[in-house]
Amino acid sequence: MTVAGTTHVPGTAPVAPAPGRGRGVAVGVGGATVLLAALDAYVVVTVLVDIAASFKVPINHLERASPMVTGFLLGYVAGMPLLGKLSDRYGRRPLIYTCLTGFIIGSVLTAAAPNLTMLVVGRSLQGLAGGALLPVTMALVADLFDQRRRPVALGAVGAAQELGSVFGPLYGAGVAALAVGWPGLFAGWRAIFWINIPLAVIAIILVARFVPARSPVEASGRRPRIDVVGGLLLALGLGLLVVGLYNPDPQRAVLPPWGPRFVLAGLVGLVLFVVWEAFARTKLVDPAGMRKRPFFAALGASLLAGGALMVTLVDVQLIAQSLLDLNSLGGAVILARFLVALAAGALLGGLLTGWMGERALTVLGLTMAAGGYLLIAYWPADPRAAHHELGPVLLPRIDTDLVLAGVGLGLVVAPLASAVLRAVPPAQHGVASAGLVVARMVGMLVGVAALSAWGFHRFAELTTNLPTPLPFGITTEEYNAQLAVYNAALDAALRVEYREIFVATAAICGLGALLGLFLGRRREVARSE
Repeated sequence: MTVAGTTHVPGTAPVAPAPGRGRGVAVGVGGATVLLAALDAYVVVTVLVDIAASFKVPINHLERASPMVTGFLLGYVAGMPLLGKLSDRYGRRPLIYTCLTGFIIGSVLTAAAPNLTMLVVGRSLQGLAGGALLPVTMALVADLFDQRRRPVALGAVGAAQELGSVFGPLYGAGVAALAVGWPGLFAGWRAIFWINIPLAVIAIILVARFVPARSPVEASGRRPRIDVVGGLLLALGLGLLVVGLYNPDPQRAVLPPWGPRFVLAGLVGLVLFVVWEAFARTKLVDPAGMRKRPFFAALGASLLAGGALMVTLVDVQLIAQSLLDLNSLGGAVILARFLVALAAGALLGGLLTGWMGERALTVLGLTMAAGGYLLIAYWPADPRAAHHELGPVLLPRIDTDLVLAGVGLGLVVAPLASAVLRAVPPAQHGVASAGLVVARMVGMLVGVAALSAWGFHRFAELTTNLPTPLPFGITTEEYNAQLAVYNAALDAALRVEYREIFVATAAICGLGALLGLFLGRRREVARSE
């Protein structure tokens, strides 16, 4: 039951947050904290070489600096479920305070790091604290809005998260460039993390002013117990998977040298978590009151969407640099079409969910994404010169196809979050939101590992019998002619590899669309409200 736009815990008096505009401001503040953390997830992309140089890491051994990325991912994924559950027990505002404080401490450690070890510790703390802000803010949305109004706010929060991937690299590069010549520990890339401190302090002040002090669950006086053992087992399993699946040098192998051992250990940890949950009296995710079909369908669709997202982030850059002869900046400009469309799609999905319903919009979004990936799979040699004919209108193919895939993936952000929150009681909104985000991140990590495996296999298979031209015993003209044929064959092999990868990605989105059919009809949603 819902009253005045807020969730009502049965048997208690409903807690009404500030009406109308007050709720919007509260969610806006939460979304700003999500954007702050999302920016920091991507700032190192453009300054990775500068950071490595600061600690005397050779440019040909950047994998030694990869723990700064792995550490952030580790904190981001591993701690999220337990922190989400803590927000169910102690409230959203105290957890946002805690996360922002941890984010400040992590930023200080990163900015002032005298060595790579301290930098990794700081980035890990940033990931742990910053990652939890997304599910906690999603749970805050569930506290403040009823199920009919909730998707619009969820779409805005999802858009804030996606905007981090759009502006993060540019933000990092811009701040580092402006800070060149600043004194000592404030110069260059370090300024990026010092700036986090006043921004986070401002966010804490705004949270204190606008975010309600008590959630409906807190007001009920029936705070859920915390399954600490289950939370730690899940964190251990997820953390080991992150370390095992993240490969700093994917050109050599699918997994890093330590990968198989860590992946196996992570799977053992997850099995132990499942066994513990089967017998524990207090569970991290209590199945009592859960609508299992839409809950697990939404998690599955989120995992598949995450895999498709990672394929795009990796392969569009590779196409730009290997086939279109662009540098990393040129590749980023092409990828920006997809990323901007992804954020716009997330916002649009929030607006459309109430009209179309969770199931219809999820199926539509993932079907659109599948169509976009099929179009990308059959790009010509230079898609920049190709167009789609829409009557008398010519649409640039590279723009249209990437925007279609991006909008499609973005559209599902709000309906999947709405479905997960609707499928569980209010006392589990925090941990359920965390589960949705974790599913997406695991999909991204598994996606890049599977992508690497298939790519290596197919490229090696396609080029096994390709003779390498040698400049011996032939004229320069003959050698150049053979080299041109050889390079053309390599490009052809790459196009086949990319085509098959994007066809597979379209199939992944199609499978996600099928899972979307299990989110429930609109009549079922109405009965649950």
